[in-house]
Amino acid sequence: MSDTLAVPAKTPAPGVFVLPRVRQPSGWTLFALVVAALVLTPVVVTFSSFARIEGDILSHLATFVLPELLVNTAWLMAGVGLGVTLLGVSLAWLVAMCEFPGRRIFDWALLLPLALPAYVTAFVAIGLLDFTGPVQTWLRDGWGVTGLPEIRSRGGVILVMSLALYPYVYLIAKNAFATQGAVALEAAQSLGLSRWQGFFRVALPMARPWIAAGLMLALMETLADFGTMATFNYDTFTTAIYKAWYSLFSLDSAAQLASILIVLVLVAVVFEQRSRMKMRYGAVGRGAALRRIRLSRVQATLAFLYAGTVLALAFLIPVAQLAWWSREVIDTDLDSRYWMFVWHSLLLASLGALLVGTVALLLAYAGRQRGGNAMIWMQRLATLGYAFPGAVLAVGLFIPVAALDNWLIDSGRAWFGFDGSEVLKGTLVVMLAAYLVRFLAVGFGPIDSGLHRITRNIDEAARNLGLSAGGLLARVHLPMLRASLFTAAALTFVDIMKEMPITLMTRPFGWDTLAVRVFEMTSEGEWERAALPSLAIVVAGIIPIILLTWRGSRDAH
Repeated sequence: MSDTLAVPAKTPAPGVFVLPRVRQPSGWTLFALVVAALVLTPVVVTFSSFARIEGDILSHLATFVLPELLVNTAWLMAGVGLGVTLLGVSLAWLVAMCEFPGRRIFDWALLLPLALPAYVTAFVAIGLLDFTGPVQTWLRDGWGVTGLPEIRSRGGVILVMSLALYPYVYLIAKNAFATQGAVALEAAQSLGLSRWQGFFRVALPMARPWIAAGLMLALMETLADFGTMATFNYDTFTTAIYKAWYSLFSLDSAAQLASILIVLVLVAVVFEQRSRMKMRYGAVGRGAALRRIRLSRVQATLAFLYAGTVLALAFLIPVAQLAWWSREVIDTDLDSRYWMFVWHSLLLASLGALLVGTVALLLAYAGRQRGGNAMIWMQRLATLGYAFPGAVLAVGLFIPVAALDNWLIDSGRAWFGFDGSEVLKGTLVVMLAAYLVRFLAVGFGPIDSGLHRITRNIDEAARNLGLSAGGLLARVHLPMLRASLFTAAALTFVDIMKEMPITLMTRPFGWDTLAVRVFEMTSEGEWERAALPSLAIVVAGIIPIILLTWRGSRDAH
């Protein structure tokens, strides 16, 4: 007989209510919750600004500013939406479905305008096409041509934004048409439809959700743009936010304008997500996509000229002009101060890419360790910041940081005799926090996709060998995610290099970057001196295009 006594399980006394055991959230869940809260902070702060209404300023904005902003934004969204759709869809159809000279080069080259910030294209267009620019001067003096449309106009803004943003539609629509292949069009022709009827009645409706997704991305970028609007002096919400902060010295008014912009952005996000939910279309197959339409000699020539003209206007001519202007000022501008701009840009982009990559990795890994609907929603909220314009994030994060700064100063003065005027303001903390919120989605996408390609069997085998979650990440997952981490870091690095409003509105005193230099020079109309920093940004911007093309060609094989 065993000496061990069996201890009966404790049961509650009659009439005693016992609370159920509540499962404590894990560290992964808490981390995801903190990141999601950080992203939502600018939204909450901007809307809370309506509790502090400044009557005179608000009345001025409502009477003289807001109506113009709404009209300008409506025209801009309509014009850019039409422009990027026409350019993106037509080019995607030609490259994906037709065979013509140069098609293989245009396949990737038509993505190059993504490397050129829209604000750079804007000042190059003004410098070339303005009344006193070389194009109009040559037409007047040599050919007697006058009365050309004014580039500094609503039409000029729409043209520049359309040329800069059409790759969003082109890239997604090209993939949609390629999956359809020629089989869908041949099926339509077998039913008695002409080639054009087959395109409009079969191919285009099948690709509509993908086209809508690309269009929404382009429109959200249009709403977020600051540099182009400032260059053209075309007032939208982003420029109004900047003026309310720095001209009217009213941070609350800037936040109130930002809250209206957030509503517009969220509407665009809802439409974009709805378009993705409708993506239930079947693909014809890879092999079918190889049977492209053989164009006649005239048609092939026209296709080449059309694609070449768009590429020249959107990328080749602006870059060539930047190189020419840079050649004129390189002797005077390429000094120690310029290298300081380069150093600041590289340092900020490197720190931002490191921060975004680290948080994105942990956020994606949190979803792998603790799945469920709650974690999915926290990840969605944490990556929503990419839809918010930089001006909104600058205002929404600066307000709570300023309040925290004041509290720290008062506490330090009371407890330690601190006599400083700033603790967090005037540092890189606000900038890096805004970069994290804005670009977390850029880093999260490649890393999360890479994690999903790693099977759960590898995790189970590693755990059977005694590895913890941290050991599994460090010794197994990180080596397998090197390509995804590199892609995420490169994309984030280039986006931060191009970012203007966050850097302009939150940088410490004297901390100028290449983007800030471009803004200052274009504000003074010195296009030549803005060319050199712009060219450096463009060179950095080509990196993700190369990565995107390389990954696409590798996946195709």
